[in-house]
Amino acid sequence: MDKKNALRAGAVAAGTTLMMLLMSSPALALTRDDGDDPAPKLEVVETLGLFVVAPLVLFLVIAGLVMVLDKSRKKV
Repeated sequence: MDKKNALRAGAVAAGTTLMMLLMSSPALALTRDDGDDPAPKLEVVETLGLFVVAPLVLFLVIAGLVMVLDKSRKKV
């Protein structure tokens, strides 16, 4: 890729990123919507359990079931 095309690609990427940042207005996230009912805050241990431990346990259970129920092993 020559220098001109690289500069053009960089300008397009930077422009696209800037427009996406300007179009998404995080300030609107601070206003409550009608019927908004926020849940109570989670503790750190609850958050880690829900978003770290639970997916790991589910992954290990599914991987274990796949290995145990695998039918492609050669019978001797």
